[in-house]
Amino acid sequence: MTERDRPISVQGPKQLPIAVKAAHKTDVRSQFAALCFRIRKDEPEILLITSRGSQRWILPKGWPMHAKTPADAALQEAWEEAGVRGKAYDRCLGLFSYQKSIGNNQTMPCIALVYPVQVSALETDFPEKGERRRKWFRLKKAAGKVAEPELKKILKTFDPRLLKP
Repeated sequence: MTERDRPISVQGPKQLPIAVKAAHKTDVRSQFAALCFRIRKDEPEILLITSRGSQRWILPKGWPMHAKTPADAALQEAWEEAGVRGKAYDRCLGLFSYQKSIGNNQTMPCIALVYPVQVSALETDFPEKGERRRKWFRLKKAAGKVAEPELKKILKTFDPRLLKP
């Protein structure tokens, strides 16, 4: 793995290689994303869902939640948006920036911190069933489906073996 292929570390670089379009730094909002994974035939697979509006492939994500860690908030979003049951790891894999649509052709700059979630089951009935599609992809294919460059890098370099203590 070359330096360019390494995932962005929240604790690592002093200056993050992301571009956020915002008039003021206080305009940027943070969210927590779930990188939902399973192992099939000794290879990791990533669960992507579609956004409700544009139907593009994304990770489940949402706003910080009172009394929940970032990893637990990511797991809660994975349940609500994709019916995921599993284990969240309290280890940020990296972050990515994107423009969240807030209606009336307006967007809000967001930074999403990505937390791994090992999927043990997918429920057939969950809060946003019918609003989204969900599908499993191998790492390279998942990276090719998402739009955000930083997220592409996180997906391409994800190695669940590094999550073990």
